[in-house]
Amino acid sequence: MDIKARFNLIKRNTQEMVTEEELLTLLKTKKQPSVYLGTAITGRPHIGYFVWVLKMADFLRAGFKVKVLLADLHGALDNCPWDVLEKRYAYYSAVIPLMFTAIGADLKNIELVKGSSFQLSKEYMLDTLKMSTFTSVHDAMKSASEVVKFGDNPKLSGLIYPLMQSLDEQYLGVDIQYGGIDQRKILMFARENLPKMGYKQRIEVMTPLIPGLIGKKMSASDPKSKIDLLDDEKIVTDKIKGAYCEEGIVQDNGVLAFLKNVIMTIKNDRKEKLTIERPAKFGGNVSFSTYQEIEEAFIQKKLHPLDLKMALAKEINDLLAVFRKNGVKLEKIAATAYE
Repeated sequence: MDIKARFNLIKRNTQEMVTEEELLTLLKTKKQPSVYLGTAITGRPHIGYFVWVLKMADFLRAGFKVKVLLADLHGALDNCPWDVLEKRYAYYSAVIPLMFTAIGADLKNIELVKGSSFQLSKEYMLDTLKMSTFTSVHDAMKSASEVVKFGDNPKLSGLIYPLMQSLDEQYLGVDIQYGGIDQRKILMFARENLPKMGYKQRIEVMTPLIPGLIGKKMSASDPKSKIDLLDDEKIVTDKIKGAYCEEGIVQDNGVLAFLKNVIMTIKNDRKEKLTIERPAKFGGNVSFSTYQEIEEAFIQKKLHPLDLKMALAKEINDLLAVFRKNGVKLEKIAATAYE
């Protein structure tokens, strides 16, 4: 794969890169660059996580070493109870590799890193304290405002969160940090403040947040807005049937967003079409090669929302098959982590 193809693979489905020029230089000068994504171990992972799993798979195909930071201490800083931290880490450790397996990614160049395995070192904690001496309360709160749940009575822990996330880039030894666009303020905080510590800026790559099933951001705390990885086939189908999907309307449409960012991305990579099954009296089965074709047909009201929903439910159930094969073990871990 040449540099242009690798660049385009990394760029697809992204919302912003800071900066594209730096990424091109990296691809030209380093044989195997590295990237990381951090996920705080708080709520139960849901199908929205497939957005970043697919992007990390893109990095893998582009020749990167991929690190997934299971940020246990960040979970605690964002109000995860300390007494369930290890149990939730165990659940994330079990399901995240299966998410990569579900999309057919090669696990060889993926490394799962536990945050506390290096964040409690003397050097890391000294750097955190050092960064705190030149970071204002205002800047720390502003950078974390879209990620940390501050509430009406903000805790000091939320202000530490962006400092540690910035230092993770250095201590993980990566060239790129990738996250959702909601992470943007923290990623820019890192670019601004790491040089003050004598460390280099990293490239920051961001993907959009996709709407949930009720037309808002997909949220682990709202069961109606998302599909859990352990939901059975009937629950998945029922949730999709009840999803917001107004005929002809694309905005805030979680059904279309998941098709675009997950299902059709997988289909395109496998050179497969999406087939939507319909009775003959409603036009019979119809197949689509690209998401753009689906969206155009939906806008023109040539594709009924219920037909679209049923096709998506089938695809999601296929994607979750690997979790059902490991269901007994995963349910046992989840029961202790999320009582």
